[in-house]
Amino acid sequence: MRVIPLSLLLSTALAGCTQPDATGPQTIAAQPAATTPATAQAQDAALVAYLDAAFDRAAALSPETLTSLGSKQDYGKLDDYTGRTADQRLAIAEATLAGMRERFDPAQLSDSGRLSYRLYEVQVENMRRMHPWRDHGFPVSTNGSPAGSIPTFLLNNHRVGSVADAEAYVSRIAETERVMREVSARMRAQAAKGIVPPQMVFAPARNDAKKVLVGAPFTAGEDSTVMADFRKKVNALNVAQAEKDRLLAAGQAALTGPFKRGFDTLFAVLDEIEPQAKGNNGAWSLPNGAEFYAARLAQNTTTELTADQIHQIGLDQVARIRAEMEAIRQRVGFQGDLKAFFTHIRTSPQFKYENSQAGREQYLTDARGVIANMMTAAPRFFRTLPKAELEVRAVKEWRQATASTAFYNRPAPDGSRPGIYYVNLADMAQVQKVQMEGISVHEGAPGHHFQIARQQELEGLPKFRRFGGYSAYSEGWGLYTERLAQEMGGYADPYSQFGMLSLQMWRAIRLVVDTGIHSKRWTREQAQQYFRDNSQISEIDLVREVDRYINNPGQATSYMIGQLKIAELRARAEKEMGSRFDIRDFHEAILSNGAMPLGVLEEQVERYIASGRA
Repeated sequence: MRVIPLSLLLSTALAGCTQPDATGPQTIAAQPAATTPATAQAQDAALVAYLDAAFDRAAALSPETLTSLGSKQDYGKLDDYTGRTADQRLAIAEATLAGMRERFDPAQLSDSGRLSYRLYEVQVENMRRMHPWRDHGFPVSTNGSPAGSIPTFLLNNHRVGSVADAEAYVSRIAETERVMREVSARMRAQAAKGIVPPQMVFAPARNDAKKVLVGAPFTAGEDSTVMADFRKKVNALNVAQAEKDRLLAAGQAALTGPFKRGFDTLFAVLDEIEPQAKGNNGAWSLPNGAEFYAARLAQNTTTELTADQIHQIGLDQVARIRAEMEAIRQRVGFQGDLKAFFTHIRTSPQFKYENSQAGREQYLTDARGVIANMMTAAPRFFRTLPKAELEVRAVKEWRQATASTAFYNRPAPDGSRPGIYYVNLADMAQVQKVQMEGISVHEGAPGHHFQIARQQELEGLPKFRRFGGYSAYSEGWGLYTERLAQEMGGYADPYSQFGMLSLQMWRAIRLVVDTGIHSKRWTREQAQQYFRDNSQISEIDLVREVDRYINNPGQATSYMIGQLKIAELRARAEKEMGSRFDIRDFHEAILSNGAMPLGVLEEQVERYIASGRA
């Protein structure tokens, strides 16, 4: 999932990653009997208002976040890309934390209020921990760049319901020039410190950026992606044609002027810095790389597991899943070893979609069918379903080289935008039918949509909890639901079950490969070969994945670490509760408080177990 969590408003975590770690205050004692429900309710409401005011102050530093939240404040602006807002966010958070401790007594809050109090403390502690590493992230990488994120933001988030909205769209097109200057200056400053993107970043980042400039008004032919979107939105306005023509002309001028100059600025800095790239090495090659990677592991797993411990967990999980795969190989009667079966699944025409637009449409149709089936079964497994709609879309062609295999975009809080499960269908010859169902479950339903959309809809929680995220929690949930889907009636044939296991193997391999790259100094080629030896993942996916890990240290470890914890908690609940166990109540215990570090999640489940035994 490549969702940028809105909790970054209050953190200095690197772009594209979730936060924070689980270290921090000890468990807050149970609410004293002397605290009346009325007192707790009043104090909870005051705490929510206090923390929401701080959230809004931090959100005001990011016009793009304001737009994502449904506000039209600073509607014609893009974010500051210099990195200076990191200090401002930390200052807001520190002042808020000090004020919270002065004004509120946890003993006077309800359980939910005390959880908010605690989670805010943990969040600020993680901000402090990550602040020294705020310059270690690459603004341009194979995980994305402003050349792709700005057009995507305009297409998906900037609504045009009036002439003023259209003029704000034009203003944002023009703002791209400033953004690219800031990104270029930051990349030069990082390079001076020895922080240079890997060699493999430059060609795909440059090529994807060039695709944004294909089509009118840059070249002959149909409208470019941004122009087509702007034209569609302007033409939908109920205004005179002359006014529409004026707006469209302004959009064209902004694109051929400041927007194009901004892209030229980006191309220039890529050309300038590319010769300084030393290779495709992990975090160990960056200044203070070992300490940086340790902080990233803590941030993304919300544990204090070391790189060596995570590496061993990965090796153990690879062996366990291989045994499950071996059982299916024997079940279907395949003659040959598991590696030969991997090749059979990866190359046999029966497991392929047609490599055409018709094949892409068939994939999207199949994915929508999977989600529909999961939604039908969901009431037997969940007490509460998200209200937001869920759509399945293909990644736009101009983003394919720097977009991940699949990812989820959260819905707009006001319901104006659905949750979106995006899938990268760049080369259908590399797409495997057997994995379609598991990917759709993870990114759609009951995976990320049931967790992230549901979290936004929780009532009575401060905004930082409704819109925040912890990678181990959200990705752990997504991975947990891949196996849950089999209980819900999914994976009707052994090959689709094998596809699900291949996705589980993918995440187990991540534990080995991420730590291998960043701690054990594995080469890019060594990491790719480990994928080939232990999975049937396509060549395009394994190259894309390894490059993602190199660019985003530690994030890939969050998936299986989170899943293992959720599965452990479920097994504990089933054992201790016996006949009182209800899967719907267990899922409610996991989802009803929003995202949290794994240690805090464990405490919540323990309380659920204790209440069910009474």
